[in-house]
Amino acid sequence: MTRLVYFAWVRERIGKAEEEMSLPSEVVTVGDLLNHLKGLGEEYEMALQFPEAIRVAIDMEHAEHDEPIGNAREIGLFPPMTGG
Repeated sequence: MTRLVYFAWVRERIGKAEEEMSLPSEVVTVGDLLNHLKGLGEEYEMALQFPEAIRVAIDMEHAEHDEPIGNAREIGLFPPMTGG
């Protein structure tokens, strides 16, 4: 099981802060994960409609979309951050 944690408007659109999920074997990279999640329902599709804008952390380390997930215990998904 992998713990998925959602932040900011990703959390608001999906409707939950986190969940435990068994990922299918075809989900190998971060990009695969985002595509898989988009297929789980309208709320996921809405939250991830622009996957290139989603930032991901695997076990609290920033990851690019082409990076393998491996045996991640926790994956965080969040929008780009802005600030001043």
